[in-house]
Amino acid sequence: MEIEEVFNGRFLTPPANILAKLEKIKAYVFDWDGVFNNGQKDENNTSLFNEIDAMGVNMLRFNHYKRKGVMPLFGIITGERNSASHSFSNREHMDFCYYKIKHKSTALEHLCNEHNLSPDEILFMFDDILDLDVAAKVGVRMMVSRPSNPLLIKYAEERQLMDYLTENDGNKHAVREVVEMLIGLTGRYDETIADRIAYNNTYREFITKRNSLPTEYYTIDGDNIIPKKP
Repeated sequence: MEIEEVFNGRFLTPPANILAKLEKIKAYVFDWDGVFNNGQKDENNTSLFNEIDAMGVNMLRFNHYKRKGVMPLFGIITGERNSASHSFSNREHMDFCYYKIKHKSTALEHLCNEHNLSPDEILFMFDDILDLDVAAKVGVRMMVSRPSNPLLIKYAEERQLMDYLTENDGNKHAVREVVEMLIGLTGRYDETIADRIAYNNTYREFITKRNSLPTEYYTIDGDNIIPKKP
């Protein structure tokens, strides 16, 4: 099966090259607004998530664990304080959640220092202008498409700031699209899903380890990233 025949997003980097870069990835980082949702906020500054994307994120994590035998780092970098992103991070036992970070490269540098990572060991899923500085630095870049910003997409493409552009926007499960594509690239989609359905020893081992992970929260204080529970 050729992955391009299944997915209608745009591969700016050939799938084989994305797979080669994916083999180096140790951390998966997601923006929140416009990625897990359409970016719309309620009066409490909350933008929601959905179970379709949540299941996908967990399967991507499990797929990495199956392939590498170690837990990858997973987390969120967002420019706002959002109770839904914190609820999601806690429930899914994300390793980290950076919030109210307007210059996201600051969080990227902190993440690399905290976990002894290089930027090319990070996959980043994003959608908008404030994410592009991080996209320029990391190893794998997944951009969420929107029909409303064709010039931004053109800008990112011309500067080679994305490896894949989704078919779907954040309101139509772009996260799940990316997850399915990445797992498919590894050639282990069927067994990843079958293990989850069977709830076998491999999956139980993974989920036990995942559920023991605490979520670390960070925000900005002046020019410095500091640990701070929301």
